[in-house]
Amino acid sequence: MSGIRFTDEFKRDAVAQVVDRGYSVAEVLERLGISTKSLYTWKAQFSKPRKQIIETTEQAAEIRRLKKELARVSEERDILKKATAYFARDAK
Repeated sequence: MSGIRFTDEFKRDAVAQVVDRGYSVAEVLERLGISTKSLYTWKAQFSKPRKQIIETTEQAAEIRRLKKELARVSEERDILKKATAYFARDAK
């Protein structure tokens, strides 16, 4: 099973089967074909309080927004630098 990538949705569902729906760990492992270590790792990762998960998601969205804004501002700066150099050259 090493090297297989599972989506976050799949991981959350696997954890929910144990935590919320009351299935045994062994039953979930066998049915989904995953390792014990994977399930317990996912459980630690996705069993955070709902408020903390929402805050983390909001922070990730804010970081994406800020990165886009930084890229836009950097591009504007580069354009202005080129324009300044162009007009300075023409002024001579």
